[in-house]
Amino acid sequence: MTGPSTSMPVAGLVPAPRREHAHADLLVRNAKVFTGDPDRPEARAVAVRDGRITALGDDHDLGHLVGPGTKVVDALGRRVVPGLNDSHLHVIRGGLNYVLELRWDGVRSLRHALAMLREQAGRTPKGQWIRVVGGWTAEQFAERRMPTVAELNAAAPDTPVFVLHLYQSALMNRAAVKAAGFTRETPDPRGGQIVRGRDGEPNGVLLAAPSALILYSTLAKAPALDEADKRTSTRHFLRELNRFGLTSAVDAAGGFQNFPDNYATVVDLARSGELTLRIAYHLFPQTAGQELADLKRWTETVKPGDGDECLRLNGAGENLTWAAADFENFSEPRPELAAGYETEFEQAVRLLLENGWGFRLHATYDETIRRDLAVFEKLAAEGLFPGGNRWLFDHAETVSAGSLDRIAALGGAVSVQNRMSFQGTAFLGRYGAEAAAHTPPVRAMLDRGLTVAAGTDATRVSSYNPWVALHWLVTGRTVGGTRLHPAGNLIDRETALGLYTRGGALLTGEQDVKGTLREGAYGDLAILSDDYLTVPEDVIPDIESVLTVVGGRVVYATAEYEGLDEAVPPVSPEWSPVARFGGYQSGAHQASAVAEAVAESERHRRWRVARGSVPETTPSFVDPCFDH
Repeated sequence: MTGPSTSMPVAGLVPAPRREHAHADLLVRNAKVFTGDPDRPEARAVAVRDGRITALGDDHDLGHLVGPGTKVVDALGRRVVPGLNDSHLHVIRGGLNYVLELRWDGVRSLRHALAMLREQAGRTPKGQWIRVVGGWTAEQFAERRMPTVAELNAAAPDTPVFVLHLYQSALMNRAAVKAAGFTRETPDPRGGQIVRGRDGEPNGVLLAAPSALILYSTLAKAPALDEADKRTSTRHFLRELNRFGLTSAVDAAGGFQNFPDNYATVVDLARSGELTLRIAYHLFPQTAGQELADLKRWTETVKPGDGDECLRLNGAGENLTWAAADFENFSEPRPELAAGYETEFEQAVRLLLENGWGFRLHATYDETIRRDLAVFEKLAAEGLFPGGNRWLFDHAETVSAGSLDRIAALGGAVSVQNRMSFQGTAFLGRYGAEAAAHTPPVRAMLDRGLTVAAGTDATRVSSYNPWVALHWLVTGRTVGGTRLHPAGNLIDRETALGLYTRGGALLTGEQDVKGTLREGAYGDLAILSDDYLTVPEDVIPDIESVLTVVGGRVVYATAEYEGLDEAVPPVSPEWSPVARFGGYQSGAHQASAVAEAVAESERHRRWRVARGSVPETTPSFVDPCFDH
């Protein structure tokens, strides 16, 4: 992509006479451009100069913008969309750990997953752990079950293995139990359970009951990367997100993400111009009992909007006070939050509003949302709320119609994630089909005119692949194919894409420069491997970008465009699972392994039926031994 020649051979386009002030830096032509702009929904070509879109039109309309230094990319008739924006992604935390993780995202069989684990055990040096942290569920496997602790022990007898399963549980082999320091005498932490065998010794299963703190605190015992490798890890994670057409994300902070220490890597990358994803970040108090002090200190030292178009502070949250947070473990009953949490919560909200801070708020259940809304309405009666500040609820799976009306009246927004893609079966089993049909009620949110944005909540539950989330929005199905939503709670593909582009921009106040392809907007776009607007529904999760552009920079390129993107340093450390397996596992390369796993699983089921250990019925999605 350097030098005077075009980046792709383009017949019929001849560089115009030298008029540097008029020439584009990048021209994408021969494309089916979905702009997201109702005033001009389609185009065939897009021109970018100085990081912004300068023109859209037909190929011949933009031909005069090609100069000696213009990079011309022929989209070969492919679909081009605005760069995707995940409105709730733990991108900063995910980047700091990415190269340490063995990702089972997209893996279609447990046999394949265990083979990856076995191979990684041979690569992992003494003292390091193998970590499978989110992005998968038993329902995605052909075998329709989780691994067993015995299988982890067999695959990695000497290397500690920690396998996180949603917000529900974790499995550890013997080596990991020992490395974590769990013994017969280790007490169960509040809200969690260390499962034990008959002898009283930990058997390798941890349960969130209902708090996931036991899972995260155990994971935190594993070795961390040094500063140089954190930098490399983050760059590779951002490249992995670019692989799927993501050009922006709203970081939701989260547990074990301290400010400013854990933000230093992305700040450094921003200063050196190496970020390939625009990040709007939030600040989340980490220590119970210290929340108000943290918020006060932050309001006195930084303010929303600090930063630039690549990295900027957006507000507080997703927790403001720990007592106000519910837990989204659908395998456990809904948690009852403590009485009286509203007093401290109100102080936190009041402090933010008085200092011009917006916020986002984690709330899974309507019972929590109603209590929070009562606080907001009290402040609104004083003329303080929302005071021109942007605010939103995150998740809102069981929000009621009445609560949606109250959110709309207070000028709020909602950010929804596809956690039901991965936890939908557990929710269905606990609350029934009628409740699951409107969890969350996306259609009802839009019908009220609410600002709604979409995301994943990756990386510790859902996968970071946005196309899995878009598939859920338009089909209402889990990753295993279980239908949850009827037609009345589904949205069409263009609307869903809007939640993943313009929706996220609205949450950060950047709707004038993000989310649509139009003149003056950032030059952020993706050329897709398949046409999202026309492919069969079951193909949507397999879509990737073949070329991703951020501000006119090609940040990811594959297929015909291989080598047009910027180089990244090699994965470090060399034994990293990402160095061997990469990130999300494309289903296209797993067909034979899946077929073998299905056959083996069926033979095993029939053997169990013959022994009388299971009834002659359709196999469950989850092995009953692990149906917590």
